[in-house]
Amino acid sequence: MLVSLTVGKVDAGVTVLLTPDKRLIEFPSILLPPDISSGSIVDITVARNASSEAAAESAFRNLQDEIFAAFGAAEPTTPALRCRNATQTSVVLEWDPIQLATADLISLALYRNGQKAGNIPKPLAMHSTKISGLAVDTEYTFHLVLRTTAGTFASDKVTVRTHKMTDLSGITITTGIMPAATRENLTHAVERIGAKIVDGVRIDTTHFVTTEGRGIYWEKANELNIPVVRPEWVDACEKNGRILGVTKFYLDAVRFELPQTQETRAPPPAPVQKELPPEPVGRGDETPSTAGPPPGKDENEARREGAEIESESESEEEDEQKVRSPGQDEQKVLSQEGLAVRLQPTVMEGSESEGEGSGKGGKSPGGGGSFQDVAL
Repeated sequence: MLVSLTVGKVDAGVTVLLTPDKRLIEFPSILLPPDISSGSIVDITVARNASSEAAAESAFRNLQDEIFAAFGAAEPTTPALRCRNATQTSVVLEWDPIQLATADLISLALYRNGQKAGNIPKPLAMHSTKISGLAVDTEYTFHLVLRTTAGTFASDKVTVRTHKMTDLSGITITTGIMPAATRENLTHAVERIGAKIVDGVRIDTTHFVTTEGRGIYWEKANELNIPVVRPEWVDACEKNGRILGVTKFYLDAVRFELPQTQETRAPPPAPVQKELPPEPVGRGDETPSTAGPPPGKDENEARREGAEIESESESEEEDEQKVRSPGQDEQKVLSQEGLAVRLQPTVMEGSESEGEGSGKGGKSPGGGGSFQDVAL
């Protein structure tokens, strides 16, 4: 197609061209001949290049296919959740490694009974988790939710029921250092109760049984807060037919001796007699007995006799006080005599004054003795 255009204004970058119907077209100056000026007429041929168009389209489609093959062919996989072990109060869940393809990870969350329990830390490195603090013999439902830049993916729900107290199949034991005979007895006891022994300390290890607190496994068990108990704990669980607490069976716990039977029980200690007060004055012929209880009497009779001896000693002290201190009657007599002594001088002085007034000059009664001598 041939088009004739009139050059209008010429500029360094853009030239204005006029169509026959007086329309303005801005055209790049670099595409026009260099010797044109205002008023020049230029012919421009316009045609579709089909071959070039086909080649460009083919290149574009190849690029789209490469992008889809690199980023759109694979997508993140849905997590496959399953139960690894269950006990009376805990559940261990595990899943396959997360496949994100070309997407980026946002989060991996665990849901319990339809409610979010929390996010899994380091989901690309961790493939299991342990949920503790559950109720005994209770049913729970768990599932995972994976969130990525390519979308959200939820796993299938897993239903788990915690064990009863009499179900010992969930016990997973890792053994430590112990004698060979003890290890053999422990293996047989674990088989009888339906538990299992595993190699190494794992996330599903419930108890670490050993007789010595040393070793690599013992250190790892302490780091993971796994109970470290003695082999007697397994024997006690087997004997009682149910899982028992580990407080009395810790490796560093104080071992209590079994209570003594009636045949081997030690005899009770002899009662201790209290010291009796000293012998009262004037009663030397009575000597209280300080001998212990006669043979053949029990502890209650000995205590009863000791109480009687104390009561006798108290009564002797009271008698001694009565002997040493005058009675109430004697105190009354003495007080009356003292009152008479104080009244007698007044009477004597009156009689002496009457004798002197009569002029007889008689002697005082009592043969010339003084008042003090008569009173005494």
